[in-house]
Amino acid sequence: MSNSAVNISGMNKWYGDFHVLRDINLKVMKGERIVIAGPSGSGKSTMIRCI
Repeated sequence: MSNSAVNISGMNKWYGDFHVLRDINLKVMKGERIVIAGPSGSGKSTMIRCI
């Protein structure tokens, strides 16, 4: 059994012709805390909404 709370492999998100998230991979283990950081407009909130 896996101890991952979140496991994303190859996630992509498009808004029309605009490819906003490209091949995102993320594994967060149970009990682990992470920070999603980056410049404005880099897709942080979009990725969180997809989760």
